[in-house]
Amino acid sequence: MIDLYTAGTGNGRRASVMLEECGVPYTVHKLDLTKGEQKTPEYLKINPLGAIPAIVDHDGPGGQKITLSQSGAIALYLCEKTGKFLPKDMAKRAVAMQWLLHAMSDEAPTSGALFRLGSLPEKPAAAIASFETRLIDMFRHVDKRLGEAEYLAGELSVADFALYPVVAGRMALLDNAGKLDNLKRWAGALAARPGVSKGMKVPA
Repeated sequence: MIDLYTAGTGNGRRASVMLEECGVPYTVHKLDLTKGEQKTPEYLKINPLGAIPAIVDHDGPGGQKITLSQSGAIALYLCEKTGKFLPKDMAKRAVAMQWLLHAMSDEAPTSGALFRLGSLPEKPAAAIASFETRLIDMFRHVDKRLGEAEYLAGELSVADFALYPVVAGRMALLDNAGKLDNLKRWAGALAARPGVSKGMKVPA
Protein backbone atom coordinates (compact mmCIF):
# COMPACT_ATOMS: atom_id res chain seq x y z
CA MET A 1 0.00 0.00 0.00
CA ILE A 2 1.17 3.52 -0.81
CA ASP A 3 0.37 6.64 1.19
CA LEU A 4 0.04 9.68 -1.09
CA TYR A 5 0.41 13.14 0.42
CA THR A 6 -1.00 15.64 -2.02
CA ALA A 7 -3.05 18.71 -2.85
CA GLY A 8 -5.07 19.87 -5.85
CA THR A 9 -2.18 21.09 -8.01
CA GLY A 10 -0.73 19.91 -11.30
CA ASN A 11 2.24 18.35 -9.50
CA GLY A 12 -0.02 16.56 -7.06
CA ARG A 13 -2.30 15.28 -9.79
CA ARG A 14 0.67 13.97 -11.78
CA ALA A 15 1.31 11.53 -8.94
CA SER A 16 -2.34 10.47 -8.52
CA VAL A 17 -2.78 9.98 -12.28
CA MET A 18 0.26 7.70 -12.32
CA LEU A 19 -0.99 5.72 -9.33
CA GLU A 20 -4.35 5.22 -11.02
CA GLU A 21 -2.90 4.34 -14.40
CA CYS A 22 -0.39 1.91 -12.89
CA GLY A 23 -3.14 0.28 -10.83
CA VAL A 24 -1.33 0.65 -7.51
CA PRO A 25 -3.51 0.80 -4.37
CA TYR A 26 -3.02 3.98 -2.38
CA THR A 27 -4.44 6.06 0.44
CA VAL A 28 -4.84 9.81 -0.02
CA HIS A 29 -3.70 12.27 2.63
CA LYS A 30 -4.90 15.73 1.61
CA LEU A 31 -2.79 18.68 2.66
CA ASP A 32 -4.28 22.17 2.78
CA LEU A 33 -1.50 24.35 1.37
CA THR A 34 -3.31 27.55 2.33
CA LYS A 35 -3.13 26.49 5.97
CA GLY A 36 0.53 25.51 5.74
CA GLU A 37 -0.12 21.83 6.43
CA GLN A 38 2.84 20.98 4.18
CA LYS A 39 5.11 22.69 6.72
CA THR A 40 4.04 20.81 9.84
CA PRO A 41 6.77 18.89 11.72
CA GLU A 42 4.97 15.63 10.94
CA TYR A 43 4.98 16.23 7.19
CA LEU A 44 8.52 17.62 7.14
CA LYS A 45 9.67 14.20 8.32
CA ILE A 46 8.25 12.84 5.04
CA ASN A 47 9.44 15.66 2.78
CA PRO A 48 11.88 18.10 4.43
CA LEU A 49 11.30 20.56 1.57
CA GLY A 50 7.69 20.94 2.65
CA ALA A 51 6.24 20.43 -0.82
CA ILE A 52 3.77 18.05 -2.38
CA PRO A 53 3.41 15.40 -3.61
CA ALA A 54 5.18 12.74 -1.61
CA ILE A 55 4.59 9.02 -1.25
CA VAL A 56 5.44 6.40 1.30
CA ASP A 57 5.50 2.93 -0.21
CA HIS A 58 5.32 0.41 2.61
CA ASP A 59 6.20 -2.39 0.18
CA GLY A 60 9.12 -0.83 -1.63
CA PRO A 61 12.20 -2.51 -3.11
CA GLY A 62 13.09 -5.64 -1.19
CA GLY A 63 9.93 -5.26 0.85
CA GLN A 64 11.38 -2.20 2.58
CA LYS A 65 9.57 1.08 3.09
CA ILE A 66 10.62 3.91 0.77
CA THR A 67 9.69 7.59 0.91
CA LEU A 68 9.80 9.71 -2.25
CA SER A 69 9.02 13.29 -3.21
CA GLN A 70 9.07 15.10 -6.58
CA SER A 71 6.26 14.12 -8.95
CA GLY A 72 8.65 13.14 -11.76
CA ALA A 73 10.60 10.81 -9.49
CA ILE A 74 7.35 9.32 -8.19
CA ALA A 75 6.11 8.76 -11.74
CA LEU A 76 9.31 6.97 -12.76
CA TYR A 77 9.31 4.90 -9.58
CA LEU A 78 5.79 3.70 -10.29
CA CYS A 79 6.76 2.80 -13.86
CA GLU A 80 9.69 0.74 -12.58
CA LYS A 81 7.63 -0.83 -9.80
CA THR A 82 4.86 -1.99 -12.15
CA GLY A 83 6.70 -2.41 -15.45
CA LYS A 84 4.25 -0.03 -17.16
CA PHE A 85 4.53 3.08 -19.34
CA LEU A 86 8.27 2.94 -20.02
CA PRO A 87 9.07 1.57 -23.50
CA LYS A 88 11.22 -1.55 -23.51
CA ASP A 89 13.01 -0.52 -26.69
CA MET A 90 16.00 1.62 -25.72
CA ALA A 91 15.48 4.21 -28.46
CA LYS A 92 11.80 4.65 -27.62
CA ARG A 93 12.66 4.76 -23.93
CA ALA A 94 15.14 7.58 -24.59
CA VAL A 95 12.45 9.53 -26.47
CA ALA A 96 10.03 9.00 -23.58
CA MET A 97 12.63 10.33 -21.15
CA GLN A 98 13.25 13.34 -23.38
CA TRP A 99 9.57 14.30 -23.36
CA LEU A 100 9.21 13.50 -19.66
CA LEU A 101 12.02 15.91 -18.85
CA HIS A 102 10.55 18.50 -21.19
CA ALA A 103 7.30 18.30 -19.26
CA MET A 104 9.03 18.47 -15.89
CA SER A 105 11.80 21.00 -16.53
CA ASP A 106 10.22 23.26 -19.16
CA GLU A 107 6.44 23.21 -19.23
CA ALA A 108 5.56 22.60 -15.59
CA PRO A 109 7.86 25.35 -14.21
CA THR A 110 6.62 27.84 -16.82
CA SER A 111 3.00 27.09 -15.95
CA GLY A 112 3.88 27.32 -12.26
CA ALA A 113 5.49 30.72 -12.76
CA LEU A 114 2.31 31.92 -14.45
CA PHE A 115 0.28 30.77 -11.46
CA ARG A 116 2.54 32.57 -9.02
CA LEU A 117 2.59 35.78 -11.08
CA GLY A 118 -1.19 35.69 -11.39
CA SER A 119 -1.46 35.37 -7.60
CA LEU A 120 0.48 38.56 -6.95
CA PRO A 121 -1.59 41.60 -5.93
CA GLU A 122 -0.08 43.76 -8.70
CA LYS A 123 -0.27 41.01 -11.39
CA PRO A 124 2.68 42.19 -13.55
CA ALA A 125 1.22 42.21 -17.06
CA ALA A 126 4.52 42.19 -18.97
CA ALA A 127 5.90 39.23 -17.04
CA ILE A 128 2.64 37.30 -17.37
CA ALA A 129 2.56 37.94 -21.13
CA SER A 130 6.17 36.79 -21.45
CA PHE A 131 5.53 33.50 -19.66
CA GLU A 132 2.31 32.94 -21.60
CA THR A 133 4.21 33.37 -24.87
CA ARG A 134 6.87 30.95 -23.67
CA LEU A 135 4.29 28.35 -22.69
CA ILE A 136 2.42 28.71 -26.00
CA ASP A 137 5.71 28.20 -27.86
CA MET A 138 6.17 24.97 -25.89
CA PHE A 139 2.62 23.90 -26.70
CA ARG A 140 3.36 24.42 -30.40
CA HIS A 141 6.50 22.31 -30.03
CA VAL A 142 4.43 19.49 -28.52
CA ASP A 143 1.68 19.96 -31.11
CA LYS A 144 4.21 19.43 -33.90
CA ARG A 145 5.39 16.21 -32.28
CA LEU A 146 1.81 14.99 -31.88
CA GLY A 147 1.26 15.60 -35.58
CA GLU A 148 3.95 12.98 -36.17
CA ALA A 149 2.93 10.43 -33.52
CA GLU A 150 -0.15 9.56 -31.50
CA TYR A 151 1.74 9.94 -28.23
CA LEU A 152 4.90 11.77 -27.24
CA ALA A 153 7.12 8.68 -27.29
CA GLY A 154 5.22 7.04 -30.15
CA GLU A 155 3.43 4.85 -27.62
CA LEU A 156 1.60 5.82 -24.44
CA SER A 157 4.19 6.50 -21.76
CA VAL A 158 5.00 8.28 -18.54
CA ALA A 159 5.79 11.37 -20.63
CA ASP A 160 2.14 11.77 -21.61
CA PHE A 161 0.93 11.48 -18.02
CA ALA A 162 3.60 13.93 -16.85
CA LEU A 163 2.57 16.61 -19.34
CA TYR A 164 -1.20 16.17 -19.17
CA PRO A 165 -1.84 18.04 -15.87
CA VAL A 166 -0.03 21.09 -17.29
CA VAL A 167 -2.11 21.10 -20.46
CA ALA A 168 -5.35 20.40 -18.60
CA GLY A 169 -4.71 23.36 -16.33
CA ARG A 170 -4.03 25.70 -19.26
CA MET A 171 -6.89 24.88 -21.63
CA ALA A 172 -8.00 28.52 -21.80
CA LEU A 173 -4.53 29.57 -22.93
CA LEU A 174 -4.43 26.70 -25.41
CA ASP A 175 -7.80 27.72 -26.86
CA ASN A 176 -6.71 31.34 -27.17
CA ALA A 177 -3.52 30.33 -28.96
CA GLY A 178 -5.43 28.48 -31.70
CA LYS A 179 -4.11 26.01 -34.27
CA LEU A 180 -3.16 23.37 -31.72
CA ASP A 181 -5.43 20.62 -32.99
CA ASN A 182 -2.95 17.79 -32.43
CA LEU A 183 -2.44 18.79 -28.82
CA LYS A 184 -6.20 19.08 -28.28
CA ARG A 185 -6.75 15.63 -29.81
CA TRP A 186 -4.10 14.17 -27.51
CA ALA A 187 -5.55 15.93 -24.45
CA GLY A 188 -9.02 14.65 -25.24
CA ALA A 189 -7.76 11.09 -25.60
CA LEU A 190 -6.00 11.23 -22.25
CA ALA A 191 -8.95 12.88 -20.51
CA ALA A 192 -11.14 9.99 -21.67
CA ARG A 193 -8.97 7.41 -19.87
CA PRO A 194 -10.59 6.29 -16.59
CA GLY A 195 -7.28 6.37 -14.73
CA VAL A 196 -6.52 9.92 -15.82
CA SER A 197 -10.07 11.08 -15.09
CA LYS A 198 -10.02 9.59 -11.60
CA GLY A 199 -6.47 10.74 -10.84
CA MET A 200 -7.26 14.31 -11.82
CA LYS A 201 -10.01 14.42 -9.18
CA VAL A 202 -7.56 13.58 -6.36
CA PRO A 203 -7.80 14.86 -3.71
CA ALA A 204 -11.58 14.97 -3.69
